[in-house]
Formats: sequence, C-alpha cells, structure tokens
Amino acid sequence: MSQILKLAAVFLLLNALLVAATRTTAASNKGRKTVAPAKTGKTVTAKKRVAARAQAPGRSTRQVRRTPARPSVRYRRARYYNPWKEPTYADSTVGDNVDGEDLVVRRAAVEALGPLNGTVVAVDAASGRVLTIVNQKAALRGGYTPCSTVKVFVGMAGLSEGVIERDTPVRLTRRLSLDMTEALARSDNPYFAKLGQQLGFDRVSYYARMLGLGERAALNLESEVPGTLPSEPPPDGVGMMSSFGHGIFLSPLQLASAMATIANGGTLYYLQYPQSHEEAENFVPRVKRHLEIQPILDELKPGLMAAVDHGTARRAGNEADLPILGKTGTCTDRATPTHLGWFGSFSDTEKNKLAIVVLLTGGKPINGPVASGVAGKIYKSLDEQGYFEKDRPISPVALVGTRPCCVD
Repeated sequence: MSQILKLAAVFLLLNALLVAATRTTAASNKGRKTVAPAKTGKTVTAKKRVAARAQAPGRSTRQVRRTPARPSVRYRRARYYNPWKEPTYADSTVGDNVDGEDLVVRRAAVEALGPLNGTVVAVDAASGRVLTIVNQKAALRGGYTPCSTVKVFVGMAGLSEGVIERDTPVRLTRRLSLDMTEALARSDNPYFAKLGQQLGFDRVSYYARMLGLGERAALNLESEVPGTLPSEPPPDGVGMMSSFGHGIFLSPLQLASAMATIANGGTLYYLQYPQSHEEAENFVPRVKRHLEIQPILDELKPGLMAAVDHGTARRAGNEADLPILGKTGTCTDRATPTHLGWFGSFSDTEKNKLAIVVLLTGGKPINGPVASGVAGKIYKSLDEQGYFEKDRPISPVALVGTRPCCVD
C-alpha cells in the first residue's frame, strides 16, 4: 500500500513539472514575430506570404486582390438652387406716381417696407379712397394666389349659411378640436378645407364675389387688372380652394376693398385712386353696394383679432399698440413661381379706420408673418403722428351708389 502511495506522489510531481515547463515556453514565445528562413533574416508579412505561395511551383497563379488606395477628395460647397423667380429684396418704389396720394401714409408705408420686394395698399375704410399704393406696377398687374387670406371669405360663408357657429368646436384629429376663432388665429388648413367641402363650390364662390372678388375693385382706373374667380372647382378640389386659395387669383386692391368693407360694417365702396392733387381735393365717395352682414362680422372679427393677438399675425400686434385685425397668408404661387407673404388688415379705431394690405414676393424668407410685421410698423408710425385722432370731414357731395348685390 505504501509503495502505491509513493508512485502516485511521483506521478503528481512529474505532471506539475511538465505544466510549469509548458507555461514558461509559451510566455517566452509570446510577442515574437514570424521570421523567414534563416538565410534571409527578414520579417515576412501576411501579404508577402500570400504572394509567395501564389508564385510557388504547383500553386495556383490566381492574382491576389488588393484594395486600391483612396484618392484624396476635395469637397466643394454645394450651390443653393433658388426655385423662386422674383427677388426677395428690391426698390419697390421705382416708377410710382405719388401725385394725389396721402404723403404721410405713403412715407410710413415706404419706410416699413424697406428693401423688401412687394406692394402696400392703404385705403380709407370710410370712403374707399386709396391713400397710397407702393409698387403700383405689382399692385395693379393682376391677381395672385390668395393663400390663407381666402379663409376670411370661407369663414364668412360658413357663418352666414349656418354651417358653423363661431364657438362650435370641430374635431380635426383625435386630440385636436378648434372653433372658428382659433382656426382663424392659427390659420388652420384642415379646418377650412373641411368647411369648404361642407359649403361646396357654389356657396364659397358666392360670398367671395359678394365681397368683390372676380371684378374690378377701383373706379375709372384703367391700369387695374382684376383678379379672377374660377367658374368650376379647381382640379385638386374645393378643400384646397378654401384653405389655400387654389384656382382663385386675388389682387391687392380686391383684398383691400374686402378688408375695408369688414372694417366699416358692410359698405363696399368703389376704390378711387386720385392721380393728382386736384382729384384728391374733389374726391367724392361712391358706394358699389351695401351688404347686410354686420351680425356675421361680429362673429368673424374675434378670429381676426386673435390672429394679431397670439396667432400668425402677432408681429403686427407687437409693433403697434392699436386694435388691429387681420389675416395672414403664405404659399407659393405655382404659376410664377414666387413665394408669397400676404397680410390683409384694418385698424378697428373710432376714427379714420384704415385698411392696409401688404403683399411680399420673393424667396424663402417671405411669409405672412413677415408681411404682418410690415403692416404693424405702418400702423405704429401713423399712430405716433396722431393720424387716427384727426378729424377728416367727408365731401358734402351726396354719395352715389347701387343697391343690388353681386350675383343672383
């Protein structure tokens, strides 16, 4: 028995010595490089070994695939492609005739517009007199896509027809419902697309025509090219017409006339643009038609006020400390193409209610909020000069007008 124990002890000792020797050899070989045969004494890399095998007798002559070195790349600054054809900045006063204009209003408009490319139309809401047109060529050349300013006409149609009430919430998504006031303030497209579809093409067109779209806004102004109303729904439907104005072409004079009508409670005047001092002194207001819309305006105005207070036109409210109501519009006129920024507005003051329309044309920086800021500067400048406190007597000559409305 003792002999067996001695043999086991010897076996364990030999096994331990063998393991220790193996570890020592591995540690000494760790980190050594693979060397070529002794006669060369050079280090052989993996690529060289592969090449040597390919050239050895009996080996395949297949070529080894190598990754070419990457050429140095010079990065060029990408050129910006401008899809809009009109400049964003220009001198918008070139070629204007200022004879017969209210120079106080014009000076305020020119200073507020600054280098922006666009037009400003200011109208006395109590008489229809055009006080100034900055960039007359742009204002009189014809119609533009109205963008979201069309929502004023659609909102009036919906309220007049009883399709919607001002405080009726309309569910637009699972979590969002808006009433008329907030839809105007936010310029919500789904709300007015849905409302337009409920009204239909004929009723939307009727109220737009009632407020002067599709006809000349000015009296005896041969250079005016009026905007147009389509005779049938646009290809993309009434929803796009009532939210973006597709198919309609609106001139700045037509929008100024409509905003003046809302401001004065429903009297649609012929716009008259004096071309000389003599014409300005002998100015006589002329009524195109009276609209019985005062109850509807009381429901529509809160939305136009909210747009300036906290909505898309709040830049106007930030500029001027006046009761200003209005509606912005932003879109691309696809026919040009030109980026448009609209703001149709009026001052809801006791005296000298003034309707101001700003239309900006150009590229990406142009939009409705920027246009509202321009109008806000005009209102602010005139307010600081006491414009809205002055007494302006109307000509003693009797008003001349026609009673019938626009369509049967």
